[in-house]
Amino acid sequence: MNRFYKFFLILLPVIFSNGCTSEKKEVQVQAPLKYDLKIAYNVLENEATDDYEIYIMNLDGSEKKNISNSPSVDWVYYSYEGKIYFLSDRDTTKRKYFLYEMDHDGKNIRRISRFLLNDSYFSSRNDGEELVVSSSKDGNSEIYIIDLEGNELARLTNNNYYDSDPYFSPDGNQVVFRSKRTGIDELWMMNSDGTNQYQLTHYPENDTSIIKDGYHAGPPEWEPTTNMISFASKREGFYNIYTIMPDGSQLTRLSPDSSNQLYHSWGPFAGALTYDNRIAGEEDYNIFIANFVYNAIDQLTDSPKAEMGPLFVKVFRELLKN
Repeated sequence: MNRFYKFFLILLPVIFSNGCTSEKKEVQVQAPLKYDLKIAYNVLENEATDDYEIYIMNLDGSEKKNISNSPSVDWVYYSYEGKIYFLSDRDTTKRKYFLYEMDHDGKNIRRISRFLLNDSYFSSRNDGEELVVSSSKDGNSEIYIIDLEGNELARLTNNNYYDSDPYFSPDGNQVVFRSKRTGIDELWMMNSDGTNQYQLTHYPENDTSIIKDGYHAGPPEWEPTTNMISFASKREGFYNIYTIMPDGSQLTRLSPDSSNQLYHSWGPFAGALTYDNRIAGEEDYNIFIANFVYNAIDQLTDSPKAEMGPLFVKVFRELLKN
């Protein structure tokens, strides 16, 4: 077991100690679930033609399947209650994206957005009925709330800066997002009506890891069973996953500098994390899964293709019977 794995397994049980007691672990084992979990992820299928495909697999890495099957850029960003939400340029020109949804098996594809969206993370609230997204439809990259029919419900930001990668808090009352209003990308916070905006992260002034391209503060995720926000940041030459509280306290690095962890997603129960990782000396990212309740980490993919951006997908068992 390398140093990266050991660091994760030691640190994460400490972080989740308030949300993963032995009693809760026992409940999770005994509670009957109405769904199975799978992992959807993105694969650079053909770099020459700019073909990105969406795959899905079991939690042990078996039964990998291409579910997008389109010679376009398809990138999965979010899943809610069995639905997969992805951006694609399949109906537009290259790298111009609409938002789509589909089932876990790639069926019932439906376009949601009525206007183009930025290449940006997003999430939902109100039982999946409202999505917070990023779009440049009004001339600048701003943050909006839309419904599942693509109607604009609210505009949350209005400035001359680049705002993207919005993510609702578990209760839907706050939004964390990425903004370049300080000159570099940092995470910011606001209420879900756009008020009370403040800077959350502060990149070290003396760190020169990013010369040209890279995330000072990458797309944020809000862990569903605690109140912490996670994000990727390139510091000291490597990408690592960090966590921080909504008030800016308790900044914690979860991984050491021996590899690069970038896009990641928390599972529906405490301690479950899937992420892409490029181990030092290797060229491409692969998908990993961690369960910090049971102190287990597994590598799920091992391919010469770049495999990134994994997330958990619920597959409801009643649907499998049909």
